[in-house]
Amino acid sequence: MNNNNMDNFIPYDTPNGITGCPGGIPYDTPNGIMGCPGGIDSDELHEECGVFGIYDFDGNDVASTIYYGLFALQHRGQESCGIAVSQTDSNERKVNSYKGMGLVNEVFTQGTLDGMKGDLGIGHVRYSTAGASTRENAQPLVLNYIKGTLALAHNGNLINAKELREQLEYTGAIFQTTIDSEVIAYHIARERLTSKTAQEAVKRAAAKVKGAFSLVVMSPRKLIGARDPFGFKPLCIGKRDNAYILASETCALETIGADYVRDVLPGEVVTITPEGIQSDTSLCLPKEKEARCIFEYIYFARSDSHIDGVSVYASRMKAGKFLAMDSPVEADLVVGVPESGNAAALGYSMESGISYGTAFVKNSYVGRTFIKPKQSNRESSVKVKLNVLEEAVRGKRVIMIDDSIVRGTTSDRIVRMLRDAGATEVHVRIASPPFLWPCYFGTDIPEREQLIAYNRTVEEIQKIIGADSLGYLSVERLSEIADQLPICKGCFTGQYPMKPPTENIRGDFER
Repeated sequence: MNNNNMDNFIPYDTPNGITGCPGGIPYDTPNGIMGCPGGIDSDELHEECGVFGIYDFDGNDVASTIYYGLFALQHRGQESCGIAVSQTDSNERKVNSYKGMGLVNEVFTQGTLDGMKGDLGIGHVRYSTAGASTRENAQPLVLNYIKGTLALAHNGNLINAKELREQLEYTGAIFQTTIDSEVIAYHIARERLTSKTAQEAVKRAAAKVKGAFSLVVMSPRKLIGARDPFGFKPLCIGKRDNAYILASETCALETIGADYVRDVLPGEVVTITPEGIQSDTSLCLPKEKEARCIFEYIYFARSDSHIDGVSVYASRMKAGKFLAMDSPVEADLVVGVPESGNAAALGYSMESGISYGTAFVKNSYVGRTFIKPKQSNRESSVKVKLNVLEEAVRGKRVIMIDDSIVRGTTSDRIVRMLRDAGATEVHVRIASPPFLWPCYFGTDIPEREQLIAYNRTVEEIQKIIGADSLGYLSVERLSEIADQLPICKGCFTGQYPMKPPTENIRGDFER
């Protein structure tokens, strides 16, 4: 997962003096917003990755389609991206891949895409929670071995990657990256030597790893998808004409004009060939229970996506309605912090009868090359990203809805911005419970000591962020917003669906 060594934090003093690094809250990291160097908002949660794959049985080139699919998944990772495509050349499958640091439209040009010929391909967008932010760690990973070429894209986080990597190193494996995904790729390649099929090799390798994974694997003549038995991370199947698609979210299917077929089930391994979709029950991974990441519904997924049949937009609306029912307050206006807070704010407004409005203008052009203002500068990092519409809030009692509070640094500044714009009262409502525990499965929730809710009451947090009142979504409401699907609540309760690691896995494999 992400490297949260305190030496890497840039200290950022606040009037409230919350400790966590010398001089105040650890406000920014070398990764910054969405993992981008020089980013602006370490108080946001970050997803690890988005994956996409397509096999066009009519032989059409797929690189451009993968590009647009990744563009739709850009919210899942803005650090790096890559595409690998496969085509038949003299009866042999050859792979052409390209990856780089930055956003999809920064890394790929029309010329790059035109040079990537192939009817089978996969793509990846990344935010690093395991391994450094470098081009070498960008995906897809491409391996050349005795059986041909293997390409892999992974979303999730393994809790036993260190152990598996050391075992491979002692048998002569030489790693080219510092990410846990390469451990999976190596095991698939090794298992393929004694497996009848590529999908069997994927199943065998997946059975060795522990943690969260949604995989898209490209073998010479197959597109394979696999999802961990808990179903932590999403993966769905789509169809467009005579092509099948695997994607992290349904919004990517809609972007390329594909129809949603179904979700890959937790523990399922699916194989796409010119014969269609194959799902062999003998290849399913054994499971005891399911535990989807609740933050797909609260924050990570795009609001127009459906995850395991549940509308993300409807989930956020429900969260807002529950907040209005459980934490009511008299006010004049309900506003959301873009983007994930907007639907919850609308739900709060509908349930409470208080007017819904727009209070924030968001700058959508803050990419990975953004240079963070220094402490001595007048420019505010948060104000570069968000600004307040004074006409909307002046003289009003405002309810501000946000998806979460991690360290509290951003909430403190946004509340202050609303007050500076003339809001007479600012009441904060959070569409998730307080974070009390770290996450080990692909979400960069830090260690407990860095969480604002750790060892603090709601009233204490309210004073720290400068709000007139503060209310969180209750833990009991989480299953309701996910339509009673089994979910993981570990970051709120400390009760994880599997035994957490006994040592810190929040670094990479740098020597």
